[in-house]
Order: sequence, then C-alpha cells, then structure tokens
Amino acid sequence: MTTATKSSNRTTDERLSQLLHAVSDPARRRILKALKQKGCCSIGKPSGMCACDIEQKIGLSQPTISHHMAILRKAGLVQAEKQGPWMWYQRNDRALQELAAALAEGL
Repeated sequence: MTTATKSSNRTTDERLSQLLHAVSDPARRRILKALKQKGCCSIGKPSGMCACDIEQKIGLSQPTISHHMAILRKAGLVQAEKQGPWMWYQRNDRALQELAAALAEGL
C-alpha cells in the first residue's frame, strides 16, 4: 500500500469517525429526525427549523441544543443560517447519504 493510499484511508476513517460520533448521541439523532420534517419552522421556511423550534420539539434547553448543533455542524450533517434574531438549521442530506454509503460498504 502506498503512502498516498494510507493517507487517503486515514482521512476516510477520520471522516467516518466524525460522522459516527455526531450521530452516536440519541438527542442528536432526534434533532436530525425533527429536521427531516417539512413545514415545522415557525419563521415560515418550508424546511428546516429555527433553534427555538428544535428546543420545543426535542424538549431540551437552548444551551444543550446549541451544544448538539455545534457537533452536527462540525460534522457537516446540518447547515445553519442566521435569520434575524434566529438561527435556522437544515439537514445536509448529502452528508447523511455519505454516512449511509460508508456503513453499507461494510466498515
């Protein structure tokens, strides 16, 4: 195995570890499921939710939601956009498909 191949495998393994860590927590999985629903955003967006909607739907405090969202954002599983005083979050389905494909390849 070449050095470039080893480096590529290591990068792939690190990315998979980051994704698995992000979805390892039940609260983060609940957040991702909530973000999958359409029409639940109180600021009128057709998809995604603002932090206050997630807080209400999941039943966790705002600081706890912020902590989990930071991990999901760092892993690239959610995207965030500031909308006035609110932070609006949307799932990154491409990253979730990447995770599913990596798992399907049989670790």
